[in-house]
Amino acid sequence: MKEAVKAMYNAYAPYSGFRVGAAILTETGNIYSGCNVENASLGATICAERNAATTAVAAEGKMRICAIAIASAPEEPVPPCGICRQFLSEFTGLEAPVYLVSSTSGKVKEYTFGSLMPLTFTGF
Repeated sequence: MKEAVKAMYNAYAPYSGFRVGAAILTETGNIYSGCNVENASLGATICAERNAATTAVAAEGKMRICAIAIASAPEEPVPPCGICRQFLSEFTGLEAPVYLVSSTSGKVKEYTFGSLMPLTFTGF
């Protein structure tokens, strides 16, 4: 969770002002973090969760996520968007813990990935 909060402060969010950081723990024991990076075209914006996951893939190739932490500033912790949930489903088991943390209130909520993404689309 500390790595997710740390990454959140590096977010580039000049349009929304909504900073998000994410950190993922892979089965190799490595932690990779990422932050959201906005773009004026909006569609080119990348979320923190996908940023962290692509960093892990760049470092390890095929990998498995064991746990995810997502940090944001609202008083109530914020879950990942739908695109990120689907993206992460390629690398995460349904039982993987997802920790949502508020950098403002310190509140932490824990879910399983499967409870956040109950009907994953996993292939053709």
